[in-house]
Amino acid sequence: LCDSGNVNLDAILNSKISLAEKNGIRVDYKAACPANLTVSDIDLCALIGNLIDNAVEACEGLADPYIRLYIGVLKNQLYISVQNSAKEELDFDERNYISKKRGNHGLGMKRVQVLVDQYGGFLNLQNQPGIFAAEVLLPLTA
Repeated sequence: LCDSGNVNLDAILNSKISLAEKNGIRVDYKAACPANLTVSDIDLCALIGNLIDNAVEACEGLADPYIRLYIGVLKNQLYISVQNSAKEELDFDERNYISKKRGNHGLGMKRVQVLVDQYGGFLNLQNQPGIFAAEVLLPLTA
């Protein structure tokens, strides 16, 4: 499905996108990954995996579920954007990035924030009625 230029990123994207589509979620995506990353492939895949998992979960039970994913370079930074359809009210405490759900631990956004901080990046979360958006900027040079 996806050929971003990074084999490990492609593996996680292809897996997550296939799963989302299998669950009836429309996925629009574009991914171009530069060779000069400061973030490790493992951390990048953990970050992307958590963002997409959260988006898939947010789409569960919605009438018109969709995810929009973009990965590219913006002003010498790796830019990651994940937008998805969502309920009117979120299930987690935005301030602490911890969900209120039980069973699954719900620490995905906290892990994303830790990784973004570790690489000196920026995380922006926005919720409007019916839409959730997560944007990540990670420096491409140390």
